[in-house]
Amino acid sequence: MTLMLFELKRNRLSLAVWTAAIALLLLVCLAIFPDMKGQVNELNTAFSSMGSFTEAFGMDQLNFGELMGFYGLECGNILGIGGAFFAAYIGVNALAGEEKNRTAEYLLTHPVSRSRVVFEKLACVLCQILILNAVSMLTSLIAVRAIGESLQMKEFLLLHAAYLLLQAEIAAVCFAVSAALRRSGIGAGLGLAAVLYFLNLIANISEDAEWLKYITPFGYAEAADIITNAEIALLPAFIGCCVTAAAALAAFIIYNKKDIY
Repeated sequence: MTLMLFELKRNRLSLAVWTAAIALLLLVCLAIFPDMKGQVNELNTAFSSMGSFTEAFGMDQLNFGELMGFYGLECGNILGIGGAFFAAYIGVNALAGEEKNRTAEYLLTHPVSRSRVVFEKLACVLCQILILNAVSMLTSLIAVRAIGESLQMKEFLLLHAAYLLLQAEIAAVCFAVSAALRRSGIGAGLGLAAVLYFLNLIANISEDAEWLKYITPFGYAEAADIITNAEIALLPAFIGCCVTAAAALAAFIIYNKKDIY
């Protein structure tokens, strides 16, 4: 796994920056919860009068004065959006970066197959996602303990499992895109993550657009649904797993057939 370790070392700065930024935002959100808790009635009244905006973010299903409801709404958006952008960023750069930096030819002159290159780079991407999520979970647990509150552990673990799958799916799709690109596709990767996020907002607002939840990974990572039902929607999650596997397989096929120069 020499290549994977090398990639981890090369990407350590971006991983550290993204992880620190998300962890800091989680700390700030949880630190202000005790103050927000005393204003729960005013907040719930304000959110209930926002119409479609309330439904878009699931604020009509969760109690903002309960820690798990607050965590799902505030911290959930940080983990969902921030994690998705990070996954897209590292996924779309993984293979395209070699050609952009003119290092692909040098790499492939070594006794290593293209399939192994793809495998180790994909493993590096998934490893970075695992590190980000592990630090986020640990930070949240420490912060919750520091403010003297307690979490519903089942819902907490399910929520983080959904975000982990979400990030893996987006990373895998962007990784497949990276296999086809010859230049950096950061804009395409971040744009894809943003589009998928807004598709879920549309699905929350309109009953006629609920089918979009089967397309976007944000559909099965909806904090309001997970916390209310204490489960992850199985069909959308299964579709997400299939998309992740198909995208990873596509990356292997595309990169092995690609003319690299």
